[in-house]
Amino acid sequence: VQLAESGGGLAQAGGSLRLSCAASGRTFRGFVMAWFRQAPGADREFVAGISWNQNNTDYADNVKGRFTITRDNAKNTVDLQMNSLEREDTAVYYCAATWPYYSGSHYSHEYHEWGHGTQVTVHS
Repeated sequence: VQLAESGGGLAQAGGSLRLSCAASGRTFRGFVMAWFRQAPGADREFVAGISWNQNNTDYADNVKGRFTITRDNAKNTVDLQMNSLEREDTAVYYCAATWPYYSGSHYSHEYHEWGHGTQVTVHS
């Protein structure tokens, strides 16, 4: 599966952005999908994940209650709605896919497909 993110940009603290990841390939439905982010000088960190059937979602503690991950298997997309943005959310955001065996994983090395990333910048 090939992944392409969109929807990044500049937002004010307290505002919202919606990221979208479009997947190509006939096997999208079977993958666990996730969003990661990487700020300058920092490691890539898990943000949110969703199972193939949307029954299970998982969030990093620092975005829980503010971000929502969803997917549409008919459209081959996975979105990240980001509300109440904070300056600390500034990062490049990546869409990632992995096999169901790794469902719930927060480790970037267990994801085998990645998009190129989209920049999110939050200013006060």
